[in-house]
Amino acid sequence: MEVEEEFKIHTYLKADLAHLYNPNMPVVSAMRKLRRWIRRNEDLYDKMYESKEGKNDHTYTRRQVQLIVTYLGPP
Repeated sequence: MEVEEEFKIHTYLKADLAHLYNPNMPVVSAMRKLRRWIRRNEDLYDKMYESKEGKNDHTYTRRQVQLIVTYLGPP
């Protein structure tokens, strides 16, 4: 029986988090898909970028990861 680990909320490289959500896709495609999910959810998108974090950063902050998990569920 496989035991599922609890997802940890912390800062992630965008590529790493995208790959957790889409493990069977190449990293670039996984990142594109995660960005699309975020953009299509207006509430999530607005909350993700209402603070000092930028869209062009290479990481998602702990706060942003928590928002993603709240809106999309854990990977």
